[in-house]
Amino acid sequence: MSSYSRKLYRSRDGIFFGVCRGLANYAAISVFWLRVIAVVALIFTGFWPVLLLYIGAAIFMRPEPVFQSSHGLDEDLYSDYYCDRSASLRRIQRKFDSLERRTRNMESVVTDREYDWNRRFNSI
Repeated sequence: MSSYSRKLYRSRDGIFFGVCRGLANYAAISVFWLRVIAVVALIFTGFWPVLLLYIGAAIFMRPEPVFQSSHGLDEDLYSDYYCDRSASLRRIQRKFDSLERRTRNMESVVTDREYDWNRRFNSI
């Protein structure tokens, strides 16, 4: 099972929108039996209630993340990106800008002539 098996996501490997497979992964049951139950319910309820619930679930369930995270930080990033992409992209941009500033500061220190003299002096 994937690391997302206990969270409710729409599966990317499903037949129609991935709702049944996503529910089966969440409930830890066989997707075959869940589909059988869905088809039987669809037939015995007159199609519309189950069909509307299925389409509603397909609309409101989040799609399963493309990548498999190794820890919770990736899941937080995915949740943020899924809910508000522009804010998430701004946060990532700020992080990269901060890393670039730090890298430039390190480069200026290391390429400074005084750094070279201190390194030579300390190696003696």
